[in-house]
Amino acid sequence: MSQFDLTGKIALITGASYGIGFAIAKGYAKAGATIVFNDIKQELVDKGLKAYEEEGIKAHGYVCDVTDENAVNDMVAKIEKEVGIIDILVNNAGIIKRIPMTEMTAQEFRQVIDVDLNAPFIVSKAVIPAMIKKGHGKIINICSMMSELGRETVSAYASAKGGLKMLTRNIASEYGEFNIQCNGIGPGYIATPQTAPLREIQPDGERHPFDKFIIAKTPAARWGNPEDLEGPAIFLASDASNFVNGHILYVDGGILAYIGKQPK
Repeated sequence: MSQFDLTGKIALITGASYGIGFAIAKGYAKAGATIVFNDIKQELVDKGLKAYEEEGIKAHGYVCDVTDENAVNDMVAKIEKEVGIIDILVNNAGIIKRIPMTEMTAQEFRQVIDVDLNAPFIVSKAVIPAMIKKGHGKIINICSMMSELGRETVSAYASAKGGLKMLTRNIASEYGEFNIQCNGIGPGYIATPQTAPLREIQPDGERHPFDKFIIAKTPAARWGNPEDLEGPAIFLASDASNFVNGHILYVDGGILAYIGKQPK
């Protein structure tokens, strides 16, 4: 059996109706895992189920607000009863608010922290006891380059993702002895429907200024595709990474390694 085979494993990917979470779930399904996902509204869950069905994947969808501890505990109990014990958790659900710090309210800041940091704590806490009983588990937190870097207008997001990096290391530290590995993936700039406006050709025929900025900052000289995350996510969910713990794997085309070109 391949070290990367996920046959018989049950994977919960939060917020995986579309985007990065959906791409990771597709990769897991191809590797043999049973896919479980949630979203905050029934319409999003239904949309996700339809998208999985179109890919030939039988997924299990649940409505759940991952910032609500009681709702998460109920969802995990329901999954354990209806599907089985969760072997792999991907804390993917997240939001970003691009607001200059001095214009951002404390409530807006708290909302980003709640979804991007408190929720991974809540969901991880809910699945760890069954993982301990089963004798293994994989938790993968979707971090960000903003776990390492700052940028204008993302004070809340960078704070949350920096915290998520440290939560990842702490889960690894606290539960590694129970054969639970907790690692993170830090995606670079990924070409998704949400980032499509930043890649549109401008009326003058030029690339969008942000598109040019990202291409110039990325040694790979391109945006990532959601599929670029499949292999790293499978690695961190599989037996191939059984001695990898507390690590953040940046899938960024080399941005974090690169100081950038000298201006001409």
